[in-house]
Amino acid sequence: MKEIRRIAIGVALLGVFAWASASFAQDAALIEAAKREGKVAWYTSLALPSSTALAHLFMNKYKGIEVEVHRSGSQRVLQRVMQEASAGIKNVDVIHTSDGGHFVLLKDKGLLMKYIPKGVEGFPEGFKDKEGFYYGMRATLSVIAHNPKIVSEKDAPKTWKEILNAKWRGKMVTAHPGYSGIIMTHVLALVNLYGWDYFKELANNKLHVVQSANDPAGVVASGERAVGANGAEYFYYKTMKQGNPIKIIYPKEGVPLVVSPTAIAKDAPHPNASKLFTDFIFTKEAQQMLADKEGLYTGHPGVTYPKDKPQLKDLKLLAADPAELEKKNAEIKKKFVEFFGA
Repeated sequence: MKEIRRIAIGVALLGVFAWASASFAQDAALIEAAKREGKVAWYTSLALPSSTALAHLFMNKYKGIEVEVHRSGSQRVLQRVMQEASAGIKNVDVIHTSDGGHFVLLKDKGLLMKYIPKGVEGFPEGFKDKEGFYYGMRATLSVIAHNPKIVSEKDAPKTWKEILNAKWRGKMVTAHPGYSGIIMTHVLALVNLYGWDYFKELANNKLHVVQSANDPAGVVASGERAVGANGAEYFYYKTMKQGNPIKIIYPKEGVPLVVSPTAIAKDAPHPNASKLFTDFIFTKEAQQMLADKEGLYTGHPGVTYPKDKPQLKDLKLLAADPAELEKKNAEIKKKFVEFFGA
């Protein structure tokens, strides 16, 4: 009996070694193929300092493969991808925006490659496309922020409803859903919570309108406006950690959770480099860097966060369905322009 057990264990170990050897061989083959291609063109809405840092992390690990970073707002990234596809231009390899609806559209139009990156098995369901075309690379929140040199913590608005108060007229800044995927999600989440009347009333406070969800941080920190009516939590956090006067507020009614997907273009000119880069994006090394240096949340179960950032599990989160984002994209842009005049 003991001899049979030893044989069974030996066979099992041989199976493990064989699997590991095959996996190693596949990895080595992918790396060599990626090096022959030499580069990956990444269209991304991730802030330039963050996207550049991630690109350099990859290039330091895989010498000889260049990451060509094309950074713009989510809506412009999508527009460029769609225009190039219509013109038959095959330039983009990897696509990343902050609007989950974009990936529903791109998948429906057959513009994405089905690829399941290594290591995403343990990610939450909200970070994974069930059909395997796109996965959440990062997540952030849309929050309120204020400049404590202008507004005390006691007087600062604590809820989404409080920024409707007329005392904030001319003192706030908002980013634009026609540019930012984060703000597209923000608007949908609050419309689902309060209806369009909320934004109609908010517009009465004459907000300064900027483009990117990262822009309000600079406007608030400089004192140009006292309060950010929305904006990317991670960029507020980064700006605050750099010593700028910013305080972040996580409204109790809930905070919009923005999961930002990434995918490989179906006609990627550098498919192997694209797969290697995508695999790398979801490693603990890359995901931990996004958390440590950029203040982002991720779906990786092994990532830890700074002690001065709240855990997602401790917040009331307002999620937006990617299919609903895609369906209501045009309506949100139209209504926002109608109310805010920009």
